Amino acid sequence: MNGKRKFYFYLAIVQVILVLVFLLTMNGLVQVVRAQDITFDYYNSPTTPILAISAALAISISGLAAAHVIKTVGTAAISAISEREGSFGKVVVIVALGEAIAIYGLIIAILLVFNIPAPP
Repeated sequence: MNGKRKFYFYLAIVQVILVLVFLLTMNGLVQVVRAQDITFDYYNSPTTPILAISAALAISISGLAAAHVIKTVGTAAISAISEREGSFGKVVVIVALGEAIAIYGLIIAILLVFNIPAPP
């Protein structure tokens, strides 16, 4: 497996894990807690650290992925601009699409952080 396929394979695995952790913590655990006991201390449950770790992973992995994309695309963009100056607008759009990966990770991390329960 070459480097590019390996990177995308690992990225897909991380995304599947993040989605599963998010779905299991938000829907599965909350439903189990509601079905078992009303006096359950949601703040001290395993859901709180799992949400915090998921938020940290979302922002860090998306930041690393965006850095890799911008490094790869930026190098090609500089080459394209040096050969033909009219391609600047297209290059900026492509680099901005790589930056969007980090923004998506930030949005997911914010959503996860706001779902962490506050102590009473």
